[in-house]
Amino acid sequence: MQPEDILREFQGTMRHIAAAVYAITTKVDGKRYGIVATAFSSVSFDPPSVLVCINQDASAHGPLMQADHFCVNVLGLANRDVADCFMTKKGEERFEVGEWQDEMDVPVLVNAQSSMICKTMDRHRFGTHTIFIGELVGAHHRDNAKPLTYYDRRYIDITAAPDHAIF
Repeated sequence: MQPEDILREFQGTMRHIAAAVYAITTKVDGKRYGIVATAFSSVSFDPPSVLVCINQDASAHGPLMQADHFCVNVLGLANRDVADCFMTKKGEERFEVGEWQDEMDVPVLVNAQSSMICKTMDRHRFGTHTIFIGELVGAHHRDNAKPLTYYDRRYIDITAAPDHAIF
């Protein structure tokens, strides 16, 4: 296959993998920064740690490179307006929607499905992105929140999916 064919197939594949939506936030020199992302994974339970992958061209990339801490806010269906705002606004305007509070000097979305405050432990550049690895230093979770899910370039509601697979 030619490189452009591989890229096209890879992009199509990634569009068809349903993913949770995250607002990655940080604070540098008193200014809040954030970005919506879907590239997230747990890394380890000991110590509890996660990773996020951020495009090096993204406006929040530079601040995340400088920051000692970041927060992974797992967005729920009730946070769709936050996701939309983060996609259309820039800088501090991204925080005009949603109830934000500073915790451990990073912006935390009060009604997110979950929030994980992380101490930045490692940064690894690869291709167009940087992988940020964070060790959890604080966390909140709401059992009653329904997840905001991204699939094929749009948000979908997976809460109507059956609880058990039928074979």
